[in-house]
Amino acid sequence: MSREKGSVGLDIGCGNGKYMAVNKDITVIGSDRSSNLVEIAAQKNDVAVVADALCLPFGEHRYDFAISIAVIHHFSTEERRIEAVRTVLSTLKSDGTALIYVWALEQRNSRRGWDKGMDQDVLVPWVTKKGTDEEKVRQRYYHLYREGELEDNVKTAGGAILESGYEKDNWWAIIKPN
Repeated sequence: MSREKGSVGLDIGCGNGKYMAVNKDITVIGSDRSSNLVEIAAQKNDVAVVADALCLPFGEHRYDFAISIAVIHHFSTEERRIEAVRTVLSTLKSDGTALIYVWALEQRNSRRGWDKGMDQDVLVPWVTKKGTDEEKVRQRYYHLYREGELEDNVKTAGGAILESGYEKDNWWAIIKPN
């Protein structure tokens, strides 16, 4: 998703900010629920704030673009996932676009081995290390999107699909407000 010089956008669920500084000709404002990750992102970039993806502090219809990579699949109900898409869309100018990535159910050939017919709602171990090399395992919730489900969520949220596809065990869509 290329952007014109001077474009301003959002990275909703920015994590450590790894996508925020990929193009020095644009401005990206990051947000994430994790204050620790926002701290890391803010060290790499100028602007990152703690915010929930369902209640963003950025105002409506102000941004040229948004990205939300590996975020929406963490919401535990279809209603909340649709609301998250609706929130992303609400930040965009009328000609703005957003890129959303979610984990796919169809990962038969990956190390995870999930595929059609399996449970779409799973807990995945997430290993963190404390400052002392001590590992801590937490279970993170994921909703694994089946083919066509992301597009359905976008349409229900009031958006339009410009492009969509499958890449590296993820479904993705470039969307815009209707």
